Amino acid sequence: MTCREALDFLADYLNGELDAQTHQTFEEHLRKCVACVAYLATYRTTIVLGQAAFQDPLAVVEEVPADLIRAILASRPGS
Repeated sequence: MTCREALDFLADYLNGELDAQTHQTFEEHLRKCVACVAYLATYRTTIVLGQAAFQDPLAVVEEVPADLIRAILASRPGS
């Protein structure tokens, strides 16, 4: 398995959705590839931080900066 192939299986690996053979092949790759181990750790951290960002459903931004609104509107097609 190459690093590029491993990336294709990353989400399924974390969700426990790989078949036994692919799971074994993926873990063999991780035992040999420090870069993919680091990427996997970063990916896991991203998931945790993303979930934490939405834990408070009542959190509301009081005021959106005007420059941000202008930038978003300017980036829309046809602007």
